Amino acid sequence: MTPQEFSPISPHLPTGFATVEQEIARACKQARRDRSSVTLIAVSKTFAAEAIKPVIAAGQRVFGENRVQEAKAKWPELMSGYRGIALHLIGPLQSNKAREAVGLFDAIHSVDRPSICEALAKEITSQDRRPQLFVQVNTGEEPQKAGVAPAEADGFIARCRDHYGLQISGLMCIPPLNDAPAPHFALTAKIAARNGLANLSMGMSADFATAIQLGATHVRIGSAIFGAR
Repeated sequence: MTPQEFSPISPHLPTGFATVEQEIARACKQARRDRSSVTLIAVSKTFAAEAIKPVIAAGQRVFGENRVQEAKAKWPELMSGYRGIALHLIGPLQSNKAREAVGLFDAIHSVDRPSICEALAKEITSQDRRPQLFVQVNTGEEPQKAGVAPAEADGFIARCRDHYGLQISGLMCIPPLNDAPAPHFALTAKIAARNGLANLSMGMSADFATAIQLGATHVRIGSAIFGAR
């Protein structure tokens, strides 16, 4: 298949994608922000290539996957047919998958422990490839969830930079399911600000407008675009 590009203003936008784009634009306007300040990550995890192609054709170029192996199985062929695709790993990363993750993804949102830092630093040097890195903050301190506790975030970010030589781009958070998301987004933004981090990966299908109001630069939206899993 010959690589091709499509206009982001295609007249045949998939319904979910079109609605999300409109809602992001509305949230940006209400927050007095430029639409260009928010990157939409279309979360394509569990969806097959045939479900993803119409969204690519509509102009979307940034996609999120939870698992390295799933992304490796479906995205190389998709990327061979469309120019400008960027892949973001938004799920937990195992140290033994760091080599594949650095080789495949343009951003990794789940840096959260020393073993991952060590593995990423090794592969970044070895492959001379530098994906954008986000530290995941477990703002609700949920034991079942990955991420650094808020009280430990400053020290962890410093260690990422000073000990491992990693260039940290921003922070990522996933608020507890039953909590109001705004306090968690505000806390993440506060930690980012005091550490000089410009990027905030926060907000999903149910709460991305709130996240944009509180400074999100990347929103991770899946079901509102692709439908229920």
